[in-house]
Amino acid sequence: MTRRTLVLGGARSGKSAHAEGLLTADAATYVATARRYPDDPDWGLRIAQHVARRPPAWRTVEAPAPNDLISLLGAAVEGDPPILVDDLATWLVGVMEDVDAWEGRGVGEVERECAALVEAVAAVRARLVLVSAEVGLGVVPSTRSGRLFRDHLGTLNARLAEVCDEVLLVVAGIPLKLRE
Repeated sequence: MTRRTLVLGGARSGKSAHAEGLLTADAATYVATARRYPDDPDWGLRIAQHVARRPPAWRTVEAPAPNDLISLLGAAVEGDPPILVDDLATWLVGVMEDVDAWEGRGVGEVERECAALVEAVAAVRARLVLVSAEVGLGVVPSTRSGRLFRDHLGTLNARLAEVCDEVLLVVAGIPLKLRE
């Protein structure tokens, strides 16, 4: 059985809904990596839509700090309910915010956090589905912070793909198998 699946896709591609559909067990742990911003009602609405679509038997864990996700994965054992992490782009935004990396500071810390995540994913024994935004299919970001984010996320996705058993790319709601 596939133990670790990475689901990639662009914004609004259907990647999260597809990832949720991969879990057929009644119980699951949904790890929400997005931080809540009280002054952004649109973001709050998006989070609420994700919450409303989850089965009621799923447990939601909000993991806004990078170490929360790494610790959760490190504690997972074989036989635990499946884990769905949605999504790694918002997790990386949190990492970059925490070390003030948007202007190029803290790059080493960002790389260490990403390496720790890859190591935790490689070691996890429970069924795991990861969701991440695919980058690099569009225009080059016009800002330094945009390029830094794209570069870090692209590298993280590639490293995670190396340790996942299955990698999917969702385009226009259609999943394409890159590795199975």
